Amino acid sequence: MRFSQALIPIAILALIISFAEAYDPSPLQDFCVAIDDLNGVFVNGRFCKDPRRVNAEDFFFAGLNVPGNTNNQVGSNVTTVNVDQIPGLNTMGISLVRIDYAPYGQNPPHTHPRGSEILVLIKGTLYVGFVSSNQDNNRLFAKVLHPGDVFVFPIGMIHFQVNIGKVPAVAFAGLSSQNAGVITIANAVFGSNPPIYPKVLARAFQLDANIVKELQAKFGP
Repeated sequence: MRFSQALIPIAILALIISFAEAYDPSPLQDFCVAIDDLNGVFVNGRFCKDPRRVNAEDFFFAGLNVPGNTNNQVGSNVTTVNVDQIPGLNTMGISLVRIDYAPYGQNPPHTHPRGSEILVLIKGTLYVGFVSSNQDNNRLFAKVLHPGDVFVFPIGMIHFQVNIGKVPAVAFAGLSSQNAGVITIANAVFGSNPPIYPKVLARAFQLDANIVKELQAKFGP
């Protein structure tokens, strides 16, 4: 069965609309401050607070000047400012994070499934990069950043940052979503709940099954 010439523009339009709807919804009013009190009803995004009840606090967050605690296994801390912290970000398609790094600490390989990221280094020296998809032969794009340098991580790409200096580092990053999400690769693969069958991971990563079990013990819930 062949498509008629008249149906082709309609199919293209439908495809464009489907892509457009894959990202944060565009605002159709001045603001849509998020509320969570609708008894378990969920939508893609958040329901709106009555505009007459909106106040300045709905658009405010304090404390991004406070360093995060980097005393952990990876030596970093991410302070997130998204729609969960600022309800007024709902439908705006943006959010922000502060990242603190201990000396030689890292923000391990991870991905944001719903947003691109633009990072600016404020203090210290970072080695940063992302890996492209299989279609692009998994190329590594990496740079050493100094204060004032900026680097972009495209949506969905696995990326990382490592403090290669002897002093703490600080960076701020903007994301193109009110709730970009984060999937830390090691945690997701070796720390899933319930665990992925070890033989599956052993073959996928070309490891001994016992090593996989050790990794699952480290990352597991």
